[in-house]
Amino acid sequence: MLEKVFDSQDLPVSDRVDAWRDITALALIPNEFSIDRPVDFRASLRTVDMGAAQVTAMTYASMRSRRTPQLIRRSDPDMYAVGLILHGRQGIIHKRREAALGAGDLVVYSTSQPYESVVDARQGTAASVVVQLPRAMVQLSSNRVDRVLAARMSGREGVGRLLACFLTHLATDTSPSRSADGQRLGSVLTELVTAWLAHHIDTEEQTPTETRQHVQFLEIQDFIRRNLGDTELSPATIAAAHHISLRTLHRLFHDHAHGATAASHIRRQRLTCARRDLTDPRLATRPVHAIAARWGFFRPADFTRAFRTTYGTTPTEYRRHILRAHPGIHR
Repeated sequence: MLEKVFDSQDLPVSDRVDAWRDITALALIPNEFSIDRPVDFRASLRTVDMGAAQVTAMTYASMRSRRTPQLIRRSDPDMYAVGLILHGRQGIIHKRREAALGAGDLVVYSTSQPYESVVDARQGTAASVVVQLPRAMVQLSSNRVDRVLAARMSGREGVGRLLACFLTHLATDTSPSRSADGQRLGSVLTELVTAWLAHHIDTEEQTPTETRQHVQFLEIQDFIRRNLGDTELSPATIAAAHHISLRTLHRLFHDHAHGATAASHIRRQRLTCARRDLTDPRLATRPVHAIAARWGFFRPADFTRAFRTTYGTTPTEYRRHILRAHPGIHR
């Protein structure tokens, strides 16, 4: 999904640092860089525009960067930037605050205020994903958001986990996408960032109702994905796990799932995962009923009937046809 726009390996060593400075100024915002060993500098950058939001995935060697008042006066897009650290140790000094960040941590900062960041990648490269959003798109008081600038926040739980998973998926997904997909994903991303910030500044009452409901629906989808193999997974257990009524769950699916019910969504996800496993040559010796059981179908007859209804053939016939026609698939 993200398009490659820079890779230091494509350039002579002597040009890499200057090229990195230029491309980050265009793709992100202008910064000053200090790099101890320019001859060893390595970096890459991939990016995609999603409506008002922009997502950028980067790798880079150890360095120090500064967003100075002079650079702000010269160019200020008035953005919030949210960074997810994928690996490497990094730090940021912003608004008289200092945060030490590691893999799985999230941080927010403002392009309109000076900051300094430090990357310690040792002998390798660090990596992060950054989303930039116009401040006007985040429906929260800027004074309240200022309270959490440069604060270390976890991407391993709650809304932070949802945001981190979303950004990681964008950074690693290699499938092509349409412009309309990018617009829709950008809207979802904006809502996630807003809800994540609201959670951390204790202003969830200021988050629009529609945004809260959408984020709750995303949390439910994530819960379903993680529990597809559980025979107890059902609309009732999903509602109980999220402390909502069945009626509320059904309303969420009615409003956000384009006609699918919770039960039909579970069924579709299980079939999709089972079909993927049936096409994997590494699982060619695994019995069909074992694949079905892995994804919550513990009665082979039920799985065969559901598979035939959805895909027009039996699981065994489908596997045989796919593996013969595409022997290299998933290798």
